Amino acid sequence: MSHDPLTPRPVDRALDPDFRHGQSMEPNYSGVVSFLRRVYRRDPSGFDVAVWGVPLDTSVSNRPGTRFGPRALRDASTILDGDPVYPFGLDIFEDMSVCDTGDAVFDYGYPTEVPAAIEAQAAQRLATGTHLVTLGGDHFITYPILKALTKKIGGPVALVQFDAHQDTWDDEDGRIDHGTFITRAVKDGLIAPEHSIQIGIRTHAPADYGIAIIDGFDAAEFGAASVAQRIQERVGGMPVYITFDIDALDPAFAPGTGTPVNGGLSSREALAILKELGSLNLKGFDVVEVSPPYDHAGITALAGATLAHYYLALLANRKLVGKSLVP
Repeated sequence: MSHDPLTPRPVDRALDPDFRHGQSMEPNYSGVVSFLRRVYRRDPSGFDVAVWGVPLDTSVSNRPGTRFGPRALRDASTILDGDPVYPFGLDIFEDMSVCDTGDAVFDYGYPTEVPAAIEAQAAQRLATGTHLVTLGGDHFITYPILKALTKKIGGPVALVQFDAHQDTWDDEDGRIDHGTFITRAVKDGLIAPEHSIQIGIRTHAPADYGIAIIDGFDAAEFGAASVAQRIQERVGGMPVYITFDIDALDPAFAPGTGTPVNGGLSSREALAILKELGSLNLKGFDVVEVSPPYDHAGITALAGATLAHYYLALLANRKLVGKSLVP
C-alpha cells in the first residue's frame, strides 16, 4: 500500500482550535505535549472537562520535585491516546469534549499567597461550567481546590482519598503543608467526614476526624470489588471528590514520589477500584505527588496519567447515559 508523504498524519492537535472530539491519532513521540493530546484552551468555556496542572512542591515534608509532576503526567499521557480505553471499550472523546487549560500561575517568592491563587484559578475554571481534573503538585493543592468547588456547589463533598497518609496532622495557624490539608478541610466544613473514606493508609496520624479508613493490608485482603463497594456505601448519594496521592501505590509501582511507603496498592488494584466508581456523583478529581526526579522509566507518571485517563472514562460513561458533568 502506497502512502502520500505530502498528506501526513495530523500532528499538534493541541494547537488545532477546531479539534474537540475523537482520538488524535498522532505519533506519541513528537509534537506539542498536552494531556492526552487535548487542545489547549486557557478558557474552557463550552468544554465538558478542563484539565489543568498545579506545579507546587513548597509544602512537602520530605523529597521535593512535584512541581514537575504536571509536565511528566502530560508527557506520559501521550502514549494513552489513540485507542479505545481499556476496559471501557470506547473512544471517550467522541461525545465528551476535553481541553488542557495549562497550569496554575503563582509567584513562588510569595508562598503565603499561593493557596488563594490556586483557589481563584480553580474557581475561574469551574465558573465556566466545566468539570475540573487536576494534575499535581503536592497534596496541599487539594485544599484550595476543595474551597473553590464547595463554594460552586454550595456545600461539602464526600472525599474519596487514595493515600499512604491520612494527612490529618495539626494545623498550626494555617500552615501550608501537604500533611495537614485534611485537618483544614474538616475544620472549614469542606468535606463530610461521615461520608468520606481513605484507601491504602499505611502510616499513623493523630486523628481520623471520623473518616473511614481501609488500610493497605485490608485493601489487599478485601479485594478491589469489595473496596469499591465499601466506598459506594460510605459515599451514598453525596457529591464526591476523588483525590489520588500516587504514594497510595506501593513503591514498586510508583517510586517517583516524595514520601514512599511500602505495602501499598498495585497499579492494577487501584485501577480496578477506580473503574467501579462511575455510579458516584462525581464532582472532581486530582492525582498528586508525582515527583519525576525519583521516577524510573516514567512508571510513576504513567500510573498517574492512567488513573486520570480512567477517571475521564468514568465521566464519558456518565455523559453517555445522560448524567450531567457540571459541578
